[in-house]
Amino acid sequence: MDDTSPPAPFHLGWEEWAALPDLGLPALKAKVDTGARTSALHAYDIEPFGPAERPRVRFMVQPIPDRTDLAIPCSARVIDRREVTSSNGEAEMRYVISTDIQMGDRSWPIEVTLTDRRNMAYRMLLGRQALGDDVVVSPGDSFCQPELTYDVYHTAHVRTTAPARALRIAILSREAHNYSTRRLVAEGEHRGHVVEVIDTTRCYMAINASSPEVYYDGARLPRYDAIIPRIGASITPYGTAVIRQFETIGTYCVNPSAGITASRDKLYAHQLMARAK
Repeated sequence: MDDTSPPAPFHLGWEEWAALPDLGLPALKAKVDTGARTSALHAYDIEPFGPAERPRVRFMVQPIPDRTDLAIPCSARVIDRREVTSSNGEAEMRYVISTDIQMGDRSWPIEVTLTDRRNMAYRMLLGRQALGDDVVVSPGDSFCQPELTYDVYHTAHVRTTAPARALRIAILSREAHNYSTRRLVAEGEHRGHVVEVIDTTRCYMAINASSPEVYYDGARLPRYDAIIPRIGASITPYGTAVIRQFETIGTYCVNPSAGITASRDKLYAHQLMARAK
């Protein structure tokens, strides 16, 4: 065959199986719609985080329709926010991410908007912007490419191939410019996480049995995956109270409040060590 000949067309039906490996989604049914300009992925609990110069977004995806018990946590870099008009005529501002899509033996990057599609039959809509010049869509055909299965979500494959997820981490410290604090921030960002420094003394708590919260300078703090306490001895009682509030919310604390309290009580620490002998 002549090297200058055009590549063979890539055939798609109006519905296809697809994988989004960068998001940890090995199997999705997608509707291929050349009438739609942009692509969309079902997402909920959409939460932006990270600095303005490197914005990220994390969200949950339920890849299997009618299976609300199965949810995959995802995160990605935000490349844009766009107003998108849905098929029912409603305009919505959506986050836009870039990710690779796999269909059959082909993989290519696409831009996807995030929106709640829980009432839609397909968790993903593939618009014409995501289709290359050599893609031929046959509206009367289905599954022109090899079919996948939702059974993969019930195997170890999902855990072993899941991409590393960016975490949102807070450091509780009154010394944001301290060398060790800056090193923690730098190392976390080097590993792809978002690390924020919070002044413990500027936090206050809403102690509520049904919805406990931590506030910072008058605004409710977002949900963090983990906090790293660096509580000075002079504010131990209040600092450990803030940590307990994070523990109540369900945030992972590298050093728990009980451990910090015990370490600051010298007699108690000696008693614990003596008991362990």
